[in-house]
Amino acid sequence: MGRPREFDVDEALDAALGVFWRKGYEGASYADLTAATGVERPALYSAFGNKEALFLKALDRYYTQYLDFFPAALELPTSREVAAHILHGAVELNTRYADHTGCLGVHGALAGSDEAEPVRQAVVEARAHGETLLRKRLERARKEGDLPRTANCTALSAFVCAVVHGIAVQAKAGFSRATLDAVAEQALSTWPGSKRG
Repeated sequence: MGRPREFDVDEALDAALGVFWRKGYEGASYADLTAATGVERPALYSAFGNKEALFLKALDRYYTQYLDFFPAALELPTSREVAAHILHGAVELNTRYADHTGCLGVHGALAGSDEAEPVRQAVVEARAHGETLLRKRLERARKEGDLPRTANCTALSAFVCAVVHGIAVQAKAGFSRATLDAVAEQALSTWPGSKRG
């Protein structure tokens, strides 16, 4: 029988998530991860597998614990409210923590080496899934008459996601919450039907 773990797995995962959020996948070294978690590399391997597996677990936790505004937005009554909740939710999250601004998913997708390709692909697939959910919600809005019949729901969902990703990049670059909220409002000003909701 193996020795019991001498650390809290959830706390270690949260600490690793913070490192990846701050530095991205490739920027996070094992030294960074062991320093943040307080867990030596062999124990990290034992608990989580390799760095890629640890990142993917951290990414899953990020989507579950920090992106709850996205599924909540899909339940709102109008398409404009859906888009507004997503955009302003992204601004809030990406500027919430002074020491790790931006988005873990966006930083993860910027991984560049061949070894990091599985991580980049996992992030791309997760983002595509979110975009698909949004497109389906917008298609429902069009069917219900909340969006014009001519609305291109594929382009609209891609537009919202592109603005969200831009917000993440600009937050990482130090843009203020007020500026990014203004960006969100500018994007919403072009919303089809432009009913305030």
